[in-house]
Amino acid sequence: MAADAQKNNNKAGKTAKKEPQPLIIAKTPAEEQRLKLEKLMRNPDKVVPIPDRPKEWSPRAPPEFVRDVMGSSAGAGSGEFHVYRHLRRREYQRQDFLDKMSTVYNKNEKYLEKVEENKKAADERTAKRRKKREKLKQKRLAAKKAKQEAKKQNDEGGDDDDKSSESSDEDEPGEREAEDDAEVPSFIMGKK
Repeated sequence: MAADAQKNNNKAGKTAKKEPQPLIIAKTPAEEQRLKLEKLMRNPDKVVPIPDRPKEWSPRAPPEFVRDVMGSSAGAGSGEFHVYRHLRRREYQRQDFLDKMSTVYNKNEKYLEKVEENKKAADERTAKRRKKREKLKQKRLAAKKAKQEAKKQNDEGGDDDDKSSESSDEDEPGEREAEDDAEVPSFIMGKK
């Protein structure tokens, strides 16, 4: 008789492999999350359903043709007020939604314009500093060439100006430091 009861509990040839799980009620959100993870990890081969992102709410489009136009006549029934109220509420919701969408769009436009302005300003500053660096580089090269020519002339003519050439070598590290000071980050958001 116990075997017949067991057969009745099992459906069409399925065996009773599952043990009854004790009912555990989560008392905290962390415990609830732990229980869900344990349930998922019991059978790692099972595919986990990941829900899609919910669609953003948008109002129903206004009707193209309104069949029952309500007027302000005295013959309207008591139910017509509720119909009118729902239509009015729906229209106000639609207008609010359109207003919010337009403000979001305007904010995005302003943000993109500001980013473009900042990029242009940063590019201008970079170009100006690049020009300054090139100018310093040209000056240094010209000074170096002049120094080499003077050295050649001194080698041919005599060694009178050796002390002056040594003092010019000491000036070059100071120029390098001045050039390094010009390398300051220039792209700052929100600064005019």
